[in-house]
Formats: sequence, C-alpha cells, structure tokens
Amino acid sequence: MNDEQPEHHGAHRLRPLPASALSVLGVLGLVGGWVLRRAVERWGDHAPLLTWGQPLALLLAACALGGVAWWTWRRVHVQGEWLEPRLAVNRLVLARASALVGALVTGGYAGLGISWLGDESSLAGEQLTRAGLATLAGGLVLVAALLLERACRARSQQ
Repeated sequence: MNDEQPEHHGAHRLRPLPASALSVLGVLGLVGGWVLRRAVERWGDHAPLLTWGQPLALLLAACALGGVAWWTWRRVHVQGEWLEPRLAVNRLVLARASALVGALVTGGYAGLGISWLGDESSLAGEQLTRAGLATLAGGLVLVAALLLERACRARSQQ
C-alpha cells in the first residue's frame, strides 16, 4: 500500500438495522392493517378474511430463516470459518429484507386483528385468533431475520 494513502479500516462497515426503522414499519403495518378492513367494509365489500395459510406460511418462513441463521452462526462463530463474500452478502440481504418485511407484516396482522375487536359478527373470534397467530408468526420471522443478520457479522465486528 502507498504510504501517502491512509488505510480506512472499518470506514464502510454495515451497522445492524436500526430499531427505529423496524418500529416505523411495524406502526405503518399496524395502521394499514386496521384501516384496510374498515376501508373495504366502508366501500361495501366484505372484510378480508384470514385462512390458516397466512400464519403457516409465515411460520415456514421463520423456520427457514432460523435454520439458515443457525447454520451461518455455527460456521462463522463456532467453527471459525469465513463465508464466501457472495454468500455472506446474499445472507445479509436476505436477513435485512426479511426483517423489514417481518416488521411490516407483524404490524399489519396485528392491526387487522385489532380491527376485529368488539365486532359482533360470527367470524370475529375466528379472525381474531388467526390474526393473532399470524402476528406471532410474523414476529418469529422478524426475530429469525435479526438472528441471521447477527450471524453474518464477523467475529471482529462484535
């Protein structure tokens, strides 16, 4: 390296996703989920109904992310190996995108569930249960994504 050019170790390090960004997306999802049902019913259509597919798909995504996070953690932090740069970037992008979507989806299903509170229809209890499970599964996606992001960090960054 040229003596005239200073080294910039760590000048371009990625920081973990800020909690503020995840919180903002969660609140936007919450408001959006609550408004969605109200707006659709106001325009004379039926409320969007949840099936068991939504919570199960989110649970499957959380399990997949958790498995990748565990594998990555073991390889980088337990075995002390380095990931190929392409693989590390792919996992980091997957982790960050999943965390952002997980926050939005968690808030959205929570808002949809809240919109069913106090409703006297026969579907209210069932929809509230499914929305609660989808909210929980969305939270698991968020947690698994954050664990994957943490697993991608090199030992010297901790």
